[in-house]
Amino acid sequence: MSCSSSSGSEEEDEGFDSYRKGGYHAVRVGDQFAGGRYIAQRKLGWGQFSTVWLAYDTRNSTYVALKIQKSAALFAEAALHEIDVLSSITEGDPSNSKCVVQLIDHFKHSGPNGQHHCMVLEFLGDSLLRLVRYRRYKGLPMNKVREICKCILIGLDYLHRELGIIHSDLKPENVLLLSTIDPAKDPVRSGQSPILERPEGSNVGFSSVVEKKLKRKARRAVAKISGRNSPLVGAVGVPKSDRNVDGIDVQCKIVDFGNACWADKPLAVEIQTRQYRAPEVILQTGYSFFVDMWSFACIAFELATGDMMFTPKPGQGFSEDEDHLALMMELLGKMPRKVVVSGAKSKDFFDRHGDLKRIRRLKFWPLDKFLTDKYNFSASDAREFSEFLLPLLDFSPEKRPTAQQCLEHPWLSG
Repeated sequence: MSCSSSSGSEEEDEGFDSYRKGGYHAVRVGDQFAGGRYIAQRKLGWGQFSTVWLAYDTRNSTYVALKIQKSAALFAEAALHEIDVLSSITEGDPSNSKCVVQLIDHFKHSGPNGQHHCMVLEFLGDSLLRLVRYRRYKGLPMNKVREICKCILIGLDYLHRELGIIHSDLKPENVLLLSTIDPAKDPVRSGQSPILERPEGSNVGFSSVVEKKLKRKARRAVAKISGRNSPLVGAVGVPKSDRNVDGIDVQCKIVDFGNACWADKPLAVEIQTRQYRAPEVILQTGYSFFVDMWSFACIAFELATGDMMFTPKPGQGFSEDEDHLALMMELLGKMPRKVVVSGAKSKDFFDRHGDLKRIRRLKFWPLDKFLTDKYNFSASDAREFSEFLLPLLDFSPEKRPTAQQCLEHPWLSG
């Protein structure tokens, strides 16, 4: 699984070891790219394939996201593929209205670790994962969930119907708000001036990896001394209350096309991040656009509840895949025989009666009841939301609605 998003990863840092031949390019604040056009401001994040920086575009006086790929041949090839996909997306959306990230520029940059492909993307805000965390995993108000769902569906409809592209790694990290949750982190709204040259004696950026490790150790030590390891306790020991999201603009865009493919040229057998993976991918029955629709339903559930819909774990005598299939069936009912027998891996998991071989006792909990019992949804909210989600979670992919059909669903208009 590659995390190569323009948002970068949500983890703390990318580790010092990958700054070597074939690996990341060491960037410092004030470094110039593309003959001085782009100037590095601060690191936004990282993925297995790249680091992502906020940069200032001196030609257009705007801020951009600069994605710098590792230099080894494998990563260069992946970058060329992503540039190809992003170019199609950008060319087909001249008005920039389709809720998908746009590619502004791309070039190569030579450094001590090799030649790195660089992509310049529009600067966007925080990921939906950050938004879910900001709400302390309490779930968002339904009007916000609807707004976000509408944006994602506009993006998917464009990718699927107009371009024939499967995203294949749709998850909350790969959908970014147009702006940052905290205005102070937005380079425009915060009113800060761009850094145009490297600060004196600056090793800022590269050395921050080491600094972060030291700070993290210090934080852990402090937490031990004060006996405060609970994430639900604030700095002064006060339980954190719900955070209001009324003022937050939740318009968003789909990002990270490092794993995307054209529907007629699927790249990999195993796609999607585990929790958002569709059953046809686990069973290896072949896949199409409908894998993205399954992931979309998982995201909608997570936005509304604060929890992932499926978090499989391996156990005594069964695999993570098997647990995943069991969790799906507990929520959605038994898998139809036609689906059960059709995959290259079906025999690994199911017996000839269509039952799981190693997980025998399933506890069924239908989605609407799950929403009322576990998440205190009102009966009507649970019913309406389930009616929207359940068709997307059909075990037969071809029965799932398209993004275009979802956009016409009454639940979206509230």
